[in-house]
This record gives sequence, C-alpha cells and structure tokens, in this order.
Amino acid sequence: MKTRRYHWLAVPILLSGCMAAEEPYIPVANLQELMATVVDPAADFYWDAVGWIIDASGTEEIRPQSPEAWDSVRNAAFVVAESGNLMMMQGRAIDEEAYLAFAQAMVSVGRRAIEAAEARDEMGVFDVGADIYAVCTGCHATYALETLRPGAQTGGG
Repeated sequence: MKTRRYHWLAVPILLSGCMAAEEPYIPVANLQELMATVVDPAADFYWDAVGWIIDASGTEEIRPQSPEAWDSVRNAAFVVAESGNLMMMQGRAIDEEAYLAFAQAMVSVGRRAIEAAEARDEMGVFDVGADIYAVCTGCHATYALETLRPGAQTGGG
C-alpha cells in the first residue's frame, strides 16, 4: 500500500518532461550566412561531382575517381540534408508553411543524395542533384529572388 501513496509524485515529474524547455543550441549564422557558408558550398560540391563536358574533342566524364572522393560527395549530401534542419531552427526559420515545406524537402532530397552517393550511382547523383536544384530554386524564387540568375525567375521574369 505504501507504493500507492507516492504515485502522485510521479505525475509532476513526468509532466515536467513534457513542458517546452529552452533550446540548448546557439545559432551562429543567420539564414543568409548559413546559405552562403554551409548550404551553397555543399550543394555546389555535390552538383560538380558528376557530369559530362561534350565539345568538339569528345566527351569528358566527370565523376569521383576514388572511394575517398565518393565519401566527399556523400559528406556534401549529409550537409545538404542537415541544412534543412538548420533552416528550421528558431532564429532562422521563416514563419510560413511554404518555408517549412522547402526546409523539409531539403532534408528529404538530401537523404536521397546520401543514398545515391553511398551506392556510388553516378546517374543517381546526377538526377538527385537536379532535384536538389529544384528545391533550392523553388525556395529562392519564393524567399530570395535576388539570388537567382537573371531570367530564372518564375513566370518568365
């Protein structure tokens, strides 16, 4: 019977774990700095990992040439994926559903990029790179129009 007397003590303890606690992280970069110093370099590295240059002298294949090079492509994909989470952190996130959808899409496409790199799938890396580009340009067309190249604006602008 004595154990029943103390059950009421467990309720406040359990409820205290459900209350929102202050976040333990401290953002260092604002959203623009995060894009310029973390997201863009990782995405650029991933995009540059696989491709073809076709000219008068023939076709040059661009692809990782060693296990270490493939690891670097995979690492860039991890940065892209985790960047979506960094974009959702308090202090960076834009309070709109579309922004949250773009950030979550970055995580999702980043996971696919990791899988393609881990499989050492050249066409997979190339194709997922296009999907990363679509997520990035979609977000930029909504929130950072000035970062798009001239003529790339939606609506033919």
